[in-house]
Amino acid sequence: MKIFFLLTFSTIFLTSFEQASASAHYDKILTHSRIRARDQGPNVCALQQVMGTKKKYFSTCRNWYQGAICGKKATVLYECCPGYMKMDGMRGCPAVAPIDHVYGTLGIVGATSTQQYSDMSKLREEIEGRGSFTFFAPSNEAWEQLSSEIHRNLVDNVNIELYNALHHHMINKRMLTKDLKNGMTLVSMYNGQKLLINHYPNGVVTVNCARVIHGNQIATNGVVHVIDRVLTPVGNTIQDFIEVEDDLSSLRAAAITSDVLDILGRPGHYTLFAPTNEAFESLPRGILERIMGDKVASEALVKFHILNTLQCSEAIMGGAVYETLEGNTLEVGCDGETLTVNGVKMVKRKDIVTSNGVIHLIDKVLIPDSAKQVIELGGAQQTTFTDLVAQLGLASSLRPEGQYTLLAPLNGAFSDDTLQMDQRLLKTILQNHIIKVKIGLNELYNGQELETIGGKLLRVFVYRTAVCVENSCMVRGSKEGRNGFIHVFRQIIKPAEKTLHEMLRNDKRFSVFLSLVKAADLDDVLSRPGEWTLFVPTNDAFKGLTDDDKDILIRDKNALRNILLYHLTQGVFIGSGFEPGVTNILKTIQGGKLYLKTVNDTLLVNELKARESDLMATNGVIHVIDKLLYPADLPVGNDQLLTILKKLIKYIQIKFVRDSTFKEIPLTFYKINIIESNVQPIIRKEEPVIKTYTKIIDGRPVEVTEKKVTEERIIQGPEIKYTRITAGGSDNEEKIKKFLEEEVTKVTKFIEGDGHLLEDEEIKRLLQGAGTEYTKVTKVIEGEPQIIEREIKKVHLEEAPVRKVQANKRTQGGSTRRRTRLAYS
Repeated sequence: MKIFFLLTFSTIFLTSFEQASASAHYDKILTHSRIRARDQGPNVCALQQVMGTKKKYFSTCRNWYQGAICGKKATVLYECCPGYMKMDGMRGCPAVAPIDHVYGTLGIVGATSTQQYSDMSKLREEIEGRGSFTFFAPSNEAWEQLSSEIHRNLVDNVNIELYNALHHHMINKRMLTKDLKNGMTLVSMYNGQKLLINHYPNGVVTVNCARVIHGNQIATNGVVHVIDRVLTPVGNTIQDFIEVEDDLSSLRAAAITSDVLDILGRPGHYTLFAPTNEAFESLPRGILERIMGDKVASEALVKFHILNTLQCSEAIMGGAVYETLEGNTLEVGCDGETLTVNGVKMVKRKDIVTSNGVIHLIDKVLIPDSAKQVIELGGAQQTTFTDLVAQLGLASSLRPEGQYTLLAPLNGAFSDDTLQMDQRLLKTILQNHIIKVKIGLNELYNGQELETIGGKLLRVFVYRTAVCVENSCMVRGSKEGRNGFIHVFRQIIKPAEKTLHEMLRNDKRFSVFLSLVKAADLDDVLSRPGEWTLFVPTNDAFKGLTDDDKDILIRDKNALRNILLYHLTQGVFIGSGFEPGVTNILKTIQGGKLYLKTVNDTLLVNELKARESDLMATNGVIHVIDKLLYPADLPVGNDQLLTILKKLIKYIQIKFVRDSTFKEIPLTFYKINIIESNVQPIIRKEEPVIKTYTKIIDGRPVEVTEKKVTEERIIQGPEIKYTRITAGGSDNEEKIKKFLEEEVTKVTKFIEGDGHLLEDEEIKRLLQGAGTEYTKVTKVIEGEPQIIEREIKKVHLEEAPVRKVQANKRTQGGSTRRRTRLAYS
C-alpha cells in the first residue's frame, strides 16, 4: 500500500512539474509565489508591494531575495492565489472562488468600476450572455488615473464612446495567460483594433503596455484579466508618430538624414528612446554638427536609440541589458516610478504605444561610441589623459578622417611628478600613447610592433590573461569610435631606450652582477637583439663576498655560468602580465625552473619579493631582486664554492654532492642568423662609339680605330641592405664583436673600392673566431634605382701589325708596371 501511495504521489508530482515547466512565465512565477507562501496555508501566494505605492508583483527570485523592486524597498504580502478564497475559521485559502459569467466575475476580482461602466454602456447584457470572451478589465485605480478630459468624454457618451472603449478591452475568445505569447497581436472587439501582447521572462504580461495584475479569473463565458491602466486605441507606426510630433523635429531630421526613419515604419516590435528637441539643443554645437554631417555617425546615433524588442515600462523590475539596432547595448532599469537608461533618469514620458512598438521620450541624446571621435571615448577613469591630450595640442592632430589608437592610462597612473614635468617632455610621453593606425584588441598579437605618432615603436606582449604594451598592461574597457580605438592601461607606457647590458652598466646597483656577467663572457648576450627576461640581484645580494671569493667564482666558469644563466629566461615576461595569485613556471637558460606569481601587485620569484619589476630594455625586461637565485635541485661538489654560496644564499638549503661538477653551457643558446641575398644587377649597355684618329708612336704617325663601350650595373630599390667585408688588417676587437652580433647579408657587388667577397667557408671561419683581419661596412640604398657601377671599356684597333706584349715585370719598388711595344713590319 505504501509503495502504491509513493508511486501515485511521484506520478502526480512529476506531472504537475512537467505542466509547470511547459506553462508560460506568468504561471511559473505564480508557482514560485505559492512555494514561498506555503507556510501560510493552502493556495496562498506571496507578493511584493513597493513601499509608498499600491503596486504589487508576483516577483522573481532576484527581486525576492533583494527585497526590492526598481531599487525601492518592497514589503511582503500574502493573498489568496487567483481563483481561490478564504473561509472563516480556516487557515489559508481552502475554497475555490465561485464561477460566474464575465459581468459577475468583474465584481469577484474587484474591478467594480469596469463592472459599473459595463452596466452603464449596455455591455452587461452581452457579457452575461452566451459566448467566450477575454476581458482585460482596468482596475479601479486605472480608471482614477485616466485624464479627466478622456474620462468625461467617455461618461458623457456611454452608448458609443464608453461602449466602444470597453469593447476595445475584449477579445471574442477565451485566452489564459499561458496562451498570451510574447509578440502576439490580437484583434479586439472594437473596429478590429490591435492589442499587442508581451509576455516577459520575469512573469509580467502586458496588453498595449498595460500590466496584468490579476490573471486567469475563469468565468462561465470566458476569462477576466485585471490590468493596471485603461487601454487607448493604437493605429499609427513609430514613424507616423515621429513625423507629426513637433517636439521630435530634431530626431526626425536625424532619422531622415540617416535613412533610419523608414525602418520605424515597418512591421516589428521596436522600442524607441526618443530624444526631444530640448535634448538635441543641449548637445555641444560642434559635436552635433559633426555627427549630423557624417552619415555613418548619424545612422549609428539614431539606431543606438532603438531596441529590436518591445520593452514596456511596467515590465521592467530591475536593470537589464538590451542590444540596440546600432549593435551596442543599453542598460534599461528603473528607479521607483521612473525609467533609467544606462543608470540615468532621463525618461520624460513613457509607454506611447504604436502598432509596431513603444516610444519613451527622453531628455538626453544617447551618443554611441561608434559615433564618437576617439578622444571622446575616454571615460571617467581616463580624464587626466584626455585632458592632457587636449591641453598640449595633441587632440587637434587626431583628424576626424584619420585612424588612431589611444593607449590611455588610468588617472592614478599620473603622479604629481609626472604632471609637473616640462610640457615638452610631457607631450613626448603622451605621443607614445597614440598609435598611427586603428587597431582593436582582437588584432593585437605577441611580438607585434606599433608605431606612435612620435615615431616610437612599441612592442606588444600577449599572455594567457593579459595583453601588455611595453611595461603596461590593459584593463577592461576598450572601445571603438568613429576614427579609432581606445584601450585602457594600468600605467604610463615607457618605451625601452637601452639594451639589458646598457641598463646594468648605467645603474651602480648592479655593478657586482655585471662584473660577474663579463667574467662569464655573457655580456654579448645582454647586448644583442633578442627577447629576454633577466632577474638582476642588486649589490646587496653579494654582501659578504670577498675579492678572493669572487676570484674563486670567476675561475670556475661553468659554475659561474650556471648561476648567472639561472637568472635568464627566453621571452619577455611582464610582472603585471601574470595572472594574480597563480604560479607561473619559467624554464631558465641554465635549465632549471623559476616559479613566479604576483600577490598584491608584487612579483614573487621563487617566493622572493622583487624590489622593482618591469624595467624595459630593447631586448627584454629586468626584474630587480635583492637575493642571488640558485636552483634548489643543483648540487655543489666543491667545498670552497659551497662556503661562498652559503654566505650569499640563506633562504634554501644547498645540496652538496662530493666531486659533482656543473654542466658546461656553451653559448649556442643564442645564434647569429646569416641571411644571404643575391642582388642581381640589371646591366644596361650603350651603343658603342667608334672613333678613328692618328697617333704619333715612336715618332711615326699611326692611324688608330677606337671603340668605346659603356656598361651600367643598376640595383633596383626602393631599399637594398648589403654587407661589404674587406681585408684591412684591423685588429679592432669591438668591431669584430659588433659584426658577430649583427646579421650578415651577402651580395654580389660592392659600390666602392676593391672588395673581397667572403665565400661561405670564410664566413664560417669568421663566426668560429677567425678573421681578425676583416672589417665590415654596411650601407643602405634608398629611393630610386641606383647605378652601382659604371665601366667604360676602350678597345684600340690598329691597322699596323702589333708585336706581342711582353710579360709583366716587377719594378724595384715592388709595384706592377705594364709595358706595351708596337712593331712594324
